[in-house]
Amino acid sequence: MPKNNAVRITPLRESELGEATRIMRLAFGTFLGLPDPMQFMGDRDFVTPRWRARNTKILAARIDGRLVGSNFITRWGSFGFFGPLTVLPEFWDHGVAQRLMESTVKVLDGWKLRHSGLFTFAHSAKHVGLYNKFGYWPGYLTALMRHAPGTVTRAANDSTPVLLSTLKKSAREKAVRACAVLTNRIDKGLDLSDEIRAVLVQGVGEVVIIDSRSKLDGFAVCMTGPGSEGGEKTCYVKFGVVRGGDGANTRFDRLLDAIDKFAISRGADVEAGVNLARRGAYTQMRAHGYKTTTQGVAMHRPHGDGFNRADAYAIDDWR
Repeated sequence: MPKNNAVRITPLRESELGEATRIMRLAFGTFLGLPDPMQFMGDRDFVTPRWRARNTKILAARIDGRLVGSNFITRWGSFGFFGPLTVLPEFWDHGVAQRLMESTVKVLDGWKLRHSGLFTFAHSAKHVGLYNKFGYWPGYLTALMRHAPGTVTRAANDSTPVLLSTLKKSAREKAVRACAVLTNRIDKGLDLSDEIRAVLVQGVGEVVIIDSRSKLDGFAVCMTGPGSEGGEKTCYVKFGVVRGGDGANTRFDRLLDAIDKFAISRGADVEAGVNLARRGAYTQMRAHGYKTTTQGVAMHRPHGDGFNRADAYAIDDWR
């Protein structure tokens, strides 16, 4: 079997999206021991929307011209994360992941980020050890949570969500800039603008906004629908945040309510991740009806909190 020096890393081609998706499903499904590995993630698509997004770079690993693995690198302003990193099971332990990581770190360093991160299996010494070689250090656990909004009745009349796609172009761009101002407050340079625009351009979800007196209080990037990261039956909150300071907990409750209403309108359950360092956010999500389905560990480079802090009312999971 070929070793590390036979692996070539180049950008993933559009013609390879189907095979990259197959490899991702097979790799995760095999690692998790699913009876049918190809059923991993159901109808959800983590590959195509990211390939089309301008804030994401996808690396492909090839041996003798054959695609054997890939890694997705996402930029949110001054912060970046990577994953899913997957390799065909028959090429595990042959240096493919190592070569993907070498190229991944070069991309992240070239972006001159303040910090970067990843989400991986907390119980896997092999995964944690690989990323530790490249300067990533484990922090708090991240809970992946689900919630069926139809089973919880809440009376927050002020939580009616504003959907970014329904705004006129000028108002929409103003809102996108306001989102960037808000994220910059929790972590300098954090900016979801390109992520937001990619969701709307591709039609793979929606951005839910809550405000008061013409001031942005919070927003959530919700992936749902055919061909999206959520699929048809899941509203996947890829990122969500509210304005910090006094009243942040109340604003976060309003955002959770608004996400519920949007999910109900799409006939979907909600999936969202939250780092356990964000104690207030995690506690409120549990009180709201979210239940943890699995958990992983967030790893940081350089080692530090970033926006995984107790005072940050934010939702994400870096998958």
